[in-house]
Amino acid sequence: MHAWYPAALRGISRFGTALVCAALALVATTTRAATLDAALLPKIEAATFEVVQAKPANDPLSYEKPLPLDLLPYQERTDKYHSIGTAFAIGNGRYVTAGHVLLAGLDSLWGPPALRDGAGHVYPIAKVEKFALRRDFVVFTLATPPASGATLALDPRPQPNTTVYAVGNALGTGIVIRDGLYTSDTPEPQDGAWKWLRFSAAASPGNSGGPLLDQQGKVVGVVLMKSANENLNYALPIGELLNAPADTARMSARGSYQLDLFTAVSNGNLDAHFALPLDLAAFYREFGARFSAYSEKQFQSLLAHESANLFPNGAGSRRLLYQQTILNSFPSLIVRGSDGEWGLSNTGSQYFALDHNGYVRIGEAGRNGLVHLRRPDDIPAAKFYADAQTRMDLLARTGLFQRMVAGQKIKITSLGKPIRSATHRDRWQRPWQIDAWALPYANRMVLAYTLPVPDGSVMLMRFLPPTEWHDSRLDLDEMSSFVYATYAGTLAQWREFLADPALLPAVMHDIHLDYTYGQRFGYRSPRLTFSYPSSLQTVAPDNLLWLGFRFFLDGGKPTWDAGIVNVWKNTANDDQYEVNVQRHMAPPAGLDTNFDSLWRKIAAREYPYNAVANPQNGQMGIDGVAGAPGVATPTVLYTAFYGATGAPPQAEMKTKLDVLTKDLQVREH
Repeated sequence: MHAWYPAALRGISRFGTALVCAALALVATTTRAATLDAALLPKIEAATFEVVQAKPANDPLSYEKPLPLDLLPYQERTDKYHSIGTAFAIGNGRYVTAGHVLLAGLDSLWGPPALRDGAGHVYPIAKVEKFALRRDFVVFTLATPPASGATLALDPRPQPNTTVYAVGNALGTGIVIRDGLYTSDTPEPQDGAWKWLRFSAAASPGNSGGPLLDQQGKVVGVVLMKSANENLNYALPIGELLNAPADTARMSARGSYQLDLFTAVSNGNLDAHFALPLDLAAFYREFGARFSAYSEKQFQSLLAHESANLFPNGAGSRRLLYQQTILNSFPSLIVRGSDGEWGLSNTGSQYFALDHNGYVRIGEAGRNGLVHLRRPDDIPAAKFYADAQTRMDLLARTGLFQRMVAGQKIKITSLGKPIRSATHRDRWQRPWQIDAWALPYANRMVLAYTLPVPDGSVMLMRFLPPTEWHDSRLDLDEMSSFVYATYAGTLAQWREFLADPALLPAVMHDIHLDYTYGQRFGYRSPRLTFSYPSSLQTVAPDNLLWLGFRFFLDGGKPTWDAGIVNVWKNTANDDQYEVNVQRHMAPPAGLDTNFDSLWRKIAAREYPYNAVANPQNGQMGIDGVAGAPGVATPTVLYTAFYGATGAPPQAEMKTKLDVLTKDLQVREH
């Protein structure tokens, strides 16, 4: 499977596996915490809860065969909830967990976080009363508190080098307690605003938000983090929670923003707050709105900082703007290398054949997937372009989407209908269809930006948790303008494509393709006009027409327009009859000598642009040059090329070239 796919889902599978293993380990170590007074255990158990989210009741996905759910461990297959953390009661109807545990419910495809006790009773959260993003805690109430009313006492002044106990719930199998030492305090890394408690008691992901207890069973901290480099874990001192402002949500954090186009990042501080208490849904709305605004500010700051060197601006863009047009049905991203030069991502792709001449090619670029989907001949064009499910079902045939169940990879054959749809026009006025599908079992989404092209579609895709929807839309809205895509298809496919104006980029409204099978092919734009009769090259439905769109400067302004018009007699690899008309620009001073050399040869009509036939890559070809009439020093020229299979003589090839250039008019200089 492609790297960008498992990277998006790996966290879920790893979390689940780690938690199952941790549950077994924790149960086994409960008896080692013998120095904790056994009389305290019932109270600790009654006051400590599992934080859970309901598993999705319905699955919109289709599979190649029934899921082998009966092979899952009993606890996993019968539990209607996912376990995501721990919480505990602190009195007066209030409960505490880690802030990041509560935020797992933001935009989630699972149910909202709730508490579950050891007997399996589930308690919905009522209101959020305190929250701090940076200190990573939340205080809340329940809609219907447990009847026991058990709470844990608090100790805001713990003593270092004393025994402590990390408490957590292991997937509903009971409270587990692991002992260790409260070893030291360490300043939080940003500016030392408080000190973390460091302790040696083992902790696992299921412990997040659970209490760290002293030998009297009092809470000294909230378990939050595991050390990456040493066998020490971190807890927030309970005093930090008690001293935090009441009825307030504080959103303070330092973060960075990066696009998959270059290595530069935008660093900035989030500093926002809003009034509490709020019910859970309202809390998520307020938090989401402020975090989205922060992301947008970081995003805009990044673009503003890079604007002078953001393609097509800056010296690093010049080579790509002046190089010859590249024809490739597989899309690329325009990215900036470490040397500051913009170029096309070197994206390898994997090919999957579909029935009826369809195929899929899939590659990757950073966190994103790149796809070219060739429409099978048996699917009507109107249905293909209008129906996102049809396109995604074709993609699913490749085995791209798989679900791991009990060690078996089960192929997902359909994602169903998208749950969100929108449209977007990029900077070059290309129309993108935006669709998102849910993967409820993994709490993930598939986001696809689809650009219609004559033979099917080009896609920019990402797998993401629902919480990253807003940021991913920011990213892909911008990155869509950096997709390098060739428009190709048979003349029959082009006819169906051109019939729907909604599919066309703005530039296509100024490009007119006029062809009649068996008679002539014509191309007309504000830059170039040419035509040729069927006697030069048979004009037929299976001719393969490539419009090689590219980025260049026109009067100093960046534009996206056709750089090549290339017509193959048909799609057979061994039939090398073709017509090719290509745009060339005089390079600016300072570019590599190969740019100057190519332009000099074209302008001087030197070999191979001297209207003399010569063998090229197993094909006999002949090139001529055309420019706007009456221009002594042109900055734009076009080459006209005719290629044929075999070895036709010079006279025949020159006659063919003359036919091609007879009506060719260059309208720019």
